[in-house]
Amino acid sequence: MGFNSGQFHHGERKDEELIKKSLEAGLLIDKGILGRTGEKAFGIFANKCLIFPLRNQQNEIVSFYGRSILESKEAKDFYLKNRRGIYPGYPNPKTRKLILTEAIIDCASLLQILQIKENYSPISCFGTNGLNEEILNSSKSLEDLEEIIFCFDNDDAGKSAVKKYAELLKIENGKLKITSVELPNNDINETLQLHTEEIFAELLQNRRDIFLSVEKNKSDEVENLSNSTNKSVSSVQSVGNTIDFLSQKDLLKSLNQLIEKAGIIGEENSRLLLFLITISYLNRSPMHGIVQGSSGSGKTHIISRIADLMPQEDVLRFTRITESSLYNWGEFDLFQKIIIIEDLDGLKEDALYALREFISNQVLRSSVTIKDKKGNNKSSHKIVKGQFSSLSATTKGETYEDNMNRSFIIAINESEEQTEKIIAYQNRRNAGIINRDEEQKAINFIQKLVRNLKHYEVVNPYATQIQLPNNVKNKRRLNEMFQSIIKQITILHQYQREIKNGFLVTEIEDIENAVEILFESILLKIDELDGSLRQFFEKLKKAFKDEHFNRFEAMEVTGFKKTQLQFYLNDLVRLEYLKQIGFANKGFKYKISYSDNILRVRKDLKEAFEKQLQELKKQNLKTSYDQNIEHQRTLPSTRRKPNERQILAKTDE
Repeated sequence: MGFNSGQFHHGERKDEELIKKSLEAGLLIDKGILGRTGEKAFGIFANKCLIFPLRNQQNEIVSFYGRSILESKEAKDFYLKNRRGIYPGYPNPKTRKLILTEAIIDCASLLQILQIKENYSPISCFGTNGLNEEILNSSKSLEDLEEIIFCFDNDDAGKSAVKKYAELLKIENGKLKITSVELPNNDINETLQLHTEEIFAELLQNRRDIFLSVEKNKSDEVENLSNSTNKSVSSVQSVGNTIDFLSQKDLLKSLNQLIEKAGIIGEENSRLLLFLITISYLNRSPMHGIVQGSSGSGKTHIISRIADLMPQEDVLRFTRITESSLYNWGEFDLFQKIIIIEDLDGLKEDALYALREFISNQVLRSSVTIKDKKGNNKSSHKIVKGQFSSLSATTKGETYEDNMNRSFIIAINESEEQTEKIIAYQNRRNAGIINRDEEQKAINFIQKLVRNLKHYEVVNPYATQIQLPNNVKNKRRLNEMFQSIIKQITILHQYQREIKNGFLVTEIEDIENAVEILFESILLKIDELDGSLRQFFEKLKKAFKDEHFNRFEAMEVTGFKKTQLQFYLNDLVRLEYLKQIGFANKGFKYKISYSDNILRVRKDLKEAFEKQLQELKKQNLKTSYDQNIEHQRTLPSTRRKPNERQILAKTDE
């Protein structure tokens, strides 16, 4: 590879023989005019371009390709006239697996990956219409060739070209295996910019056979997800590959069961919400979640396990973040990443401010001082782009109100029932009853699911017909978050949803699922108490009602230790839910002074959503019926069935 600066025929390098040969080859073009110096001026082939050589079967350079480095609306790709040759050259005669890329720059990128260079032979086509006769003949000459792997761009043109050429190659050689790599981003270059090169080992391992049945081709994945005792998960495992899994009915239910199989016990709606928040890192408007719970409740554990389900090359985990560290990343280092903050309580205000800016604007801009080439200080503009989703854990709530307003709040379930589930799972795991290999296989399979999700813009035709209750805090922002979850559920169902003009279309089922999954988080936005404080208060209400109690009695009922218990008691006194009686030297007594009815609030909220959903379904049914009637009117009477003619007659009456 080289670079054409456009100066190879000037100055000391000027040579009449060189100019003559360059004109013959097409590297220079005689314009028939004089330049500023009075000498003949030439047009230059592929000026300011990276230059790639094209080689013949004897490995001789016979032509060039130029790729412009300038940002211009004009052409970026340049070929010499009568183009011939292949990049990077004819494949090794002993090639068994041949990779075809759409563009030369993509092929050059793959050649930087040692594992691909050693195990495959990549060659480039010349665009979606550029699988020419020379490339076809070079593949026919490979006696040991077993498989051709397409690695074209992830767009409509690329997919259509793969389908067209796969059928052509199958006609030429019916025994040849033809597969396709499904990229998570637009093309090979963008994928390598946003991920580490290890992702291509995974993508090649999961390449899709274009002609064979998916079940037969991916039978190894069926084995990986077999031997389950759970009937529902069993049906999930029999699917055999990620596309079939994402195409199945009751996808969210099956996915939730698979998440449990991966080792996240209980917290059914919370774990699903956290999963949806996390996978939004691939979207233009990613989401963020804060898990709130008391010390030792498992909040850090659950966000860590959710992160384990994601492609690990995209996950960044932090125990703490210093005040200026987020400003010092490279411009795209935090682009399409997942950030896990294990303890939000360890962040200082400057770090929290930077995090808020990322969540709101997806960019940090700062003025910094740098040294120029002479060692002098000068000001510079530094930009860090942060299109990432994030999960954080905290024991506190009100302290981070600004951050919490921008994030989904998930309260850890600290009930005795959930504690018993976790302990039972821990005991079964330590007793060897839980198969750890099966856990890991479930984790690997979910990672493959995430890699198979493609980014789509979503249109929700029902967005104006469902409303949040008026008594939620920060309704404007919460409404946007609510719509984001609906969009994310639609994207998760991308293999089942209609696509109109490039947009995935939301169905009522997606809104129903969003309401169910997000219900507890919306309730927390209504409730004055945060999640763990609410659970603590409900235990006190149940145990003491109108009776006085001291901290020792509260400790016995709630199970909290001294420090955490006193923290919660003080909070409830400050918020006037408890009345404090007595003096510190004799010990305080407490009495419930305000017994709100959160169960009633919960019931009213659920009924409000159910009423809106029922109205949506009714309207949708009526629209479908009206459209069907109108369609029948356009048909000739003789083509209508008898019952349809009767319906139309009654409608007219």
